Amino acid sequence: MQIPSSSIRPLLRKLIVRGLAAVDASMAVDRAISKNGEKLVIGRRRYDLRCYERVVVLGAGKAAASMAQAVEQRLGSRLQGGFVVVKHGHVVSTKRIVVAEAGHPVPDRFGQKAAARLCAMAAELGRRDLLILLLSGGASSLLPAPVAGITLADKQRTTQELLRCGASIRDINTVRKHLSRIKGGRLAELTEATVVTLVLSDVLGDDLSAIASGPTTPDPTTYHEAVAILKRYRIWPAIPQRVRQHLDHGCQGLLSETPKPGSSRFRRIHHHIVGNNAAAVKAVACAAREAGLRILVRPAITGEARDEGRRFGALAREIVREGKLLQGPCCVVAGGETTVTVSGKGIGGRAQEFAAAAALEIAGLAQVWVAAIGTDGTDGPTDAAGAVVDGNTAARAQRLSVDLDGALKRHNIYPALKKLDQLIMTGPTGTNVNDLYLILVR
Repeated sequence: MQIPSSSIRPLLRKLIVRGLAAVDASMAVDRAISKNGEKLVIGRRRYDLRCYERVVVLGAGKAAASMAQAVEQRLGSRLQGGFVVVKHGHVVSTKRIVVAEAGHPVPDRFGQKAAARLCAMAAELGRRDLLILLLSGGASSLLPAPVAGITLADKQRTTQELLRCGASIRDINTVRKHLSRIKGGRLAELTEATVVTLVLSDVLGDDLSAIASGPTTPDPTTYHEAVAILKRYRIWPAIPQRVRQHLDHGCQGLLSETPKPGSSRFRRIHHHIVGNNAAAVKAVACAAREAGLRILVRPAITGEARDEGRRFGALAREIVREGKLLQGPCCVVAGGETTVTVSGKGIGGRAQEFAAAAALEIAGLAQVWVAAIGTDGTDGPTDAAGAVVDGNTAARAQRLSVDLDGALKRHNIYPALKKLDQLIMTGPTGTNVNDLYLILVR
C-alpha cells in the first residue's frame, strides 16, 4: 500500500488496513461457512450434503475469486467445480473453480461470453443439486446477458450514458434489470437447484434486490420505472433505439415483467450477507479508538462527490475552529458511495474528487487530514484507491501551478493529485463494500 508521506501516514495505514481486513472477501466467506462431515452450515441454515448430487459454485463481482477461494477450502472434494467472473486484473488462484475476467464498469464481450457460460451452467443444474452463488460489487457490469433484440453495444452505450449523467447505482440497476436475462430475479428462473447466495454487499442498506441487480431475488422495480429514470436524467433520446423500443414494449405489457415478491420460484433460494460497508466503518472506528482518538461516526454519505467532499471538509473546519463536535485528537469516520456527473474526457474517480473538494475547504488548517478511498482499490478508471489531503494541499497546488478547482470542474482530478503526490495506491484489495471517508485531527 502506498500512502503519501506525512506524519499521519502510519496511523492512516493502520486504519485503512483494519477497515479492509474486516471485509476481506475470503475471510468473510470463511466466517460464514462451516462444514462438519456431510453437514454444511451457512449462516443460520444447515444443508445435508447427502441430499445433493452436486455442489457447484457460480458467481460474479470484483471479489468473486477471493470468495471462491474460501468456499473451495471449506468444501474440498465435495465441491464439483464452478465458474466465477471478476474485473480484469482481479484474478486470484483457485483449484476447482474457473475464474474469468471481464469489463467493468462498462460491460464487454468477455463478460457477455462469461454470462452465457454461467447461464448454461445454472440451467443444467437440477432439483438434487446445490448451487452456491457468490455476489459482490461489480457483478452487474460483469454479467451482460442482453435480452433478445438488444446487442452488447446497446447495453454498453446505455451504461455509459447512465454513468455519465451521474445516475445512482440503484437507478442504473433498475434499467439493467429490464434489459437482462440474468438480473432482477431472472437467474432464479433459469435453475431448478437449491440456491444459497453469499453476498458481499456494495449497496448501502443491503437491499438484496439492488446488490448485483438481484439475480436471485424478487424485483420490485418495473419497466415504467426504468423509462422514468432515463427520462428524469434527460438521456432518453441518447439511448439506443432498440433499448427504448424494448422498454416501451414492456410498459405496454407486451413483455413479461421481472419476477416479483411472492413468486414461488424463490422458496428454494436463500441469501446470506457476509460483509458490508457498515462492518468496514466499525472496524476503522475501533482502530482509531485504540489509537487514542476520540471518534465520531457519521451517517453514510451519498450525492455528488465534489459537493459531499466540500461538506466533509466544512465539517473538519467546524471541528477545528469551534470544537463543538469533538475536541483534541479525533477521527471522523463515514462510509458511503457518491456519484460523479461526468462532462468531458477527464481522468479520476469519486473518492479522488471527494478528497480534492475537501482540500479546498480545509485550506490553511494545521494538523488536519481528509482521506477518501474505494474499498476495491480502484477508484474510477484509475490505478488509485483514492487520496489523502491536508490543510496545506491547496497552497502546495498553487505553488506547483496545479488548478485543483479547475481539475474538479473538468473531472480530471487524477493528474492533479498525482502531481501533488496525494494518491493512495492499494492495488485490487479482494473486496468491494463502497467507500470510506476519514477526517483526522491532531
